[in-house]
Amino acid sequence: MIFSLVLFAVEVYIALYVRDTFIRSYFGDVLVTLLIGCIVRVFIPEKIKALPIYVFIFAVFVELAQLIDVVGLLGLGDNKFLSVLVGRCFSFIDIVCYLAGCLLLYALDCVLLKLKD
Repeated sequence: MIFSLVLFAVEVYIALYVRDTFIRSYFGDVLVTLLIGCIVRVFIPEKIKALPIYVFIFAVFVELAQLIDVVGLLGLGDNKFLSVLVGRCFSFIDIVCYLAGCLLLYALDCVLLKLKD
């Protein structure tokens, strides 16, 4: 739970204050998949073996929603919250970042499972 809150705080900080081309563009995308996985673990602590895969699929769907500009199609382009939450710019590199984050999520799950045993 605490790790999820820390990740969320870091994501908000990046979104609001970081304006560089690496941290905001790439590192934030890696962290968001970790955040989603950690949030799921808070509510479903049992081992979901394929959780990193599910998170990756979800992230790819969100990225594809950006490709078709679902926020704009729904007429919600003026809604800053949804524009930031869903995003409005597709990038294949984002999918690579999501994959990296899911690999980190898998590694974190493995480490925590070993520590638990």
